[in-house]
Amino acid sequence: MKVLLHPTYFPSIETFSVMAQRAIIWEANDNYQKQTYRNRCYVCTDQGRQMLNIPIKHVGGEQGRQKYSEVRIDNTYGWQRQHFKTLQTAYRSSPFFEFYEDHLATLFETEFEFLLAFNFKAIEIICSLLGMDFPLEKTMKYETKPTQMVDARFLVNAKTALDPQQEPYTQVFSDRHGFVPNCSILDLLFNEGTNALDYLKRQNLDFLRA
Repeated sequence: MKVLLHPTYFPSIETFSVMAQRAIIWEANDNYQKQTYRNRCYVCTDQGRQMLNIPIKHVGGEQGRQKYSEVRIDNTYGWQRQHFKTLQTAYRSSPFFEFYEDHLATLFETEFEFLLAFNFKAIEIICSLLGMDFPLEKTMKYETKPTQMVDARFLVNAKTALDPQQEPYTQVFSDRHGFVPNCSILDLLFNEGTNALDYLKRQNLDFLRA
């Protein structure tokens, strides 16, 4: 049975483990909600787990509710330069950062208007680097309780406390912070490189609600 997922900003290892093991349908007709992984991800720095947040243009009044597909990025903040600099600082000493840096640089050098379009492009690039097929199927309408698929949209909630039971791998700052689970897929990619896909395929998916 296919799994329904939200496209998020450099998805978590948990989300990418689902993508590596199951057929995916993207939720493309939902409303945008704050404090979710739609516009944030977590990476490991010398200070520990750090959030990268894409600023968006908020609408007010009667327009307060927006379709995710219509949410615009606020590019006045120079967030792309800041995020890429953070990645370079955090991962320049990781085993595989130099192999992927140029592929990812294009994401931070091109201005995107819509958040959803940026997220899809970022996921497509990561899939290519991992040797995975990029899932193309999207929902045609929003369903509160979808049928004929496993609803894993809860993974978008940044406040959902899950115990992913992920297999530890060596992170850049493991000696300072120990293993920090369920960071962005970037953390796994930079630290494990060509072994990343095998890692994703080994992870437990018991957290799926079906």
